[in-house]
Amino acid sequence: MQQKRNIQIIEWEDLDKRKFYSFGVFMTMTIRATVYPATLIRTRLQVQRGKSLYSGTFDAFFKILRSEGVRGLYRGFMVNTFTLISGQAYITTYELVRKYVSQYSEDNTVKSLVAGGSASLVAQSITVPIDVVSQQLMMQGQGEHLSRFRLNSTEAGKSKKVFGQTRNIMAQIFAADGLRGFYRGYVASLLTYIPNSAVWWPFYHFYAEQLSKLAPSDCPHLVLQAMAGPLAAATASTVTNPMDVVRARVQVEGRTSVIETFRQLIREEGCWGLTKGLSARIISSTPTAIVMVVGYETLKKLSLRPELVDSRHW
Repeated sequence: MQQKRNIQIIEWEDLDKRKFYSFGVFMTMTIRATVYPATLIRTRLQVQRGKSLYSGTFDAFFKILRSEGVRGLYRGFMVNTFTLISGQAYITTYELVRKYVSQYSEDNTVKSLVAGGSASLVAQSITVPIDVVSQQLMMQGQGEHLSRFRLNSTEAGKSKKVFGQTRNIMAQIFAADGLRGFYRGYVASLLTYIPNSAVWWPFYHFYAEQLSKLAPSDCPHLVLQAMAGPLAAATASTVTNPMDVVRARVQVEGRTSVIETFRQLIREEGCWGLTKGLSARIISSTPTAIVMVVGYETLKKLSLRPELVDSRHW
């Protein structure tokens, strides 16, 4: 006999899809705007050699702020907003695969692991070209000497021309590498984000369940889920950070071999090189996880089919 779960999980068939997608776009945009500066800092830390530019996360934050202003922390943000498409694809794939796997297994860990990995595969196929461009834009300014492509002086100063800098970088990538250049680091991204997503969801449900056993019976489920999210994010970030460092270098520096990039990283910086950007990643993943979990679980509750609203206890 299956043990009754303390925390109810809203499944795909319980949702009003129109509400789900409408609220989902707003939620995804809010999350990306909140954590983008930490993502930019993480990228620069991972690409730099040793501590040639920044000594750490907070040093990078203050140096960028002083040298480039607030706009410097949002370099490449406009093109990155196109990942809203991949965000919706991720959510849809995750929920549909969970529903499909539930026909063969009621084990929530199995459903979360398979659905999380599948969702990441679909999302990364859309995200990688956007990431390649946005990461090149992130490296402009103080980090431009670490990038293969640089904005010319006239483009770097332009702010009126819509996506002028983005088009400039895209033209350089295409001229150098053709269409394949926009999928540089695709394998490294899959090796980073499929395990990350496959680890995150099972640990999220695991931590939520463990916290529910420790918390008072009247503690709102949303509070427990908001605590479980950052714990799962920190776990997944720690496990997958070595591959994330390799991914960033492959995409920004134009490398072709994941294995050779990994070997060179170990050769030049030792095992500590695999932890580069980890603190920035955890710092960015913590608010991301809180906002995502609170937003996502609230989104699902708001998107419940009307006839199910009164039947659920939170």
